[in-house]
Amino acid sequence: MTVDALVELVNGWGTVPRARAAGRPCPSGGPAPAGALVTLADRLYPVFAARTAVARARLVTALLADCDLRPALRADGDRVRPAWLVPRRRDALLAAAAVALHAQLAEHDHDRLGVCASSDCGDVYVDVSPRAHRRYCSLTCQNRERVAAFRRRSHPAPR
Repeated sequence: MTVDALVELVNGWGTVPRARAAGRPCPSGGPAPAGALVTLADRLYPVFAARTAVARARLVTALLADCDLRPALRADGDRVRPAWLVPRRRDALLAAAAVALHAQLAEHDHDRLGVCASSDCGDVYVDVSPRAHRRYCSLTCQNRERVAAFRRRSHPAPR
């Protein structure tokens, strides 16, 4: 599972992003029952919302432990490849998500994951910008906030 797929999963099925987006409905279909996807999205959301590297590390470590994930090696002809063993089949999606987050945090700065700074949005994102200064999930949210800030400065509220 890729981190981009996790972003789609959390934004599409997560309770917080859907509530902040005026009750955006869940997408139809998916690799698991809808209730399981909502639960998984809600378990992943705090990783994106965590403010420190320590908090993110603890959350991802807990996800890995919850699915009892074990590293393994798999022989593929004459080649040996890394693999992961998941004892309970029902934990496979959680394990894939935890491994993707583990790889993301091990390879990149912890602050590359985030939650949109817009007050009307709770979507999560992965910052791939060169300077890692992203604060919004999309240009739409960024522009909406800039316009609102401009209007507040141009037309102050009456006292």
